[in-house]
Amino acid sequence: MFALNNVRPYGEDVKHVLIDGGVIADIRDTEIGAEEVEHVVDGGGHVLLPGLVDMHVHLREPGREDTETIATGSDAAAKGGFTAVFTMANTNPVIDQPFLADAVWEKGQAYGKCDVYPVGSITKGLEGKELTEIGLMARSGVRMFSDDGKCVNDPQLMRRAIEYAKAHNVILAQHAEDHRMTADAVAHEGETAARLGLGGWPRVAEESIVARDAIMTRDYGGRYHVCHASTQGTVELLRFAKAQGIELTAEVTPHHLILTDEKLETYDGNFRVNPPLREERDTLALRDALLDGTIDVVATDHAPHGSEDKCVEFEHARPGMLGLETSLAVVHQVFVETGLADWRFVAKVMSERPAAILGLKDQGRPIVAGEPANLTLVDPESSWTAHGEDMASKASNTPYEDMAFNARVVGTWLRGNRTYIASN
Repeated sequence: MFALNNVRPYGEDVKHVLIDGGVIADIRDTEIGAEEVEHVVDGGGHVLLPGLVDMHVHLREPGREDTETIATGSDAAAKGGFTAVFTMANTNPVIDQPFLADAVWEKGQAYGKCDVYPVGSITKGLEGKELTEIGLMARSGVRMFSDDGKCVNDPQLMRRAIEYAKAHNVILAQHAEDHRMTADAVAHEGETAARLGLGGWPRVAEESIVARDAIMTRDYGGRYHVCHASTQGTVELLRFAKAQGIELTAEVTPHHLILTDEKLETYDGNFRVNPPLREERDTLALRDALLDGTIDVVATDHAPHGSEDKCVEFEHARPGMLGLETSLAVVHQVFVETGLADWRFVAKVMSERPAAILGLKDQGRPIVAGEPANLTLVDPESSWTAHGEDMASKASNTPYEDMAFNARVVGTWLRGNRTYIASN
């Protein structure tokens, strides 16, 4: 039993929280004394949020433990304020069988810093030819399926996947990219790519898949999720689909909310990502869509890569960016500092809504007595500068190198167990 004194749930009035047995036992207006509990933590008047939930990360294990492991990814997640993450299936071997999914879950639980949920692949080996045993994997506890990194381009195969997913009440998360339109593409198709001589990726490559899958979801049911929405057109399609009552959800990454393709001027491989950084009008549309609920959640698409895969010519750099340790700071800078939204909004898009979409009954819960003590403490006035070498992740490929932020996670608790505390 311990007390977390002087905290502001959702950035509101100062409260004092009693935690016992992994549960919030009481929330008081008066401080809880040391005589009542085993120890007292002074929250310093900082913002208390429900533990963050990330629907989309890459922890690389099994197969690329040189760039990230479940352990180092859990460390990065805890440092970023996360208490649950969903790790994608594009590992080696691909997570396309129940025993592989079970191994990921068990490793995460054994390490104990974060609940690491495995995402099963939609097709065997991510080859886009044959469906995995969605039913068997669902029965083993897999909640979401995705070939992320690749798109399920075959419409008939995707239709069958939607029908199977409906039968087992699981989510299909689509990496929306018509590969026939993105051959040799490494940057957004626009003025910047043309000037720099980089292969261009058109918006329609994403939007055409979103439109197709939305219509199939309308006709065949199921629960469909759009990974890393990146264009203004995708936002318009999502609004149309939701207005028709189609059951679909969508995520946006922090980097698509704050960075544009202007960053490519230096040819720095750390800015290569899939889908690519777009133009300002896309960024602004994505922000508006998150604010009005057209886009449901923020998900990092945390993608660690070694220097040998990033410190190369831009077109040869592996796509992907670190995100777990900077996502909250980015959302704070874009929405809270500007007055566009408050901390309740942050809790909704980074904790409550993703937990609800994924059916997590013990995550994203209100900060009230009787709920699990999955909590994140944030200092909103702690200036810091992002450096890849300071990340808890095994990799250092952050797109925010030398960028200044004002919000910092200073503590994370998973079921009442401290998983991260800031050193200063």
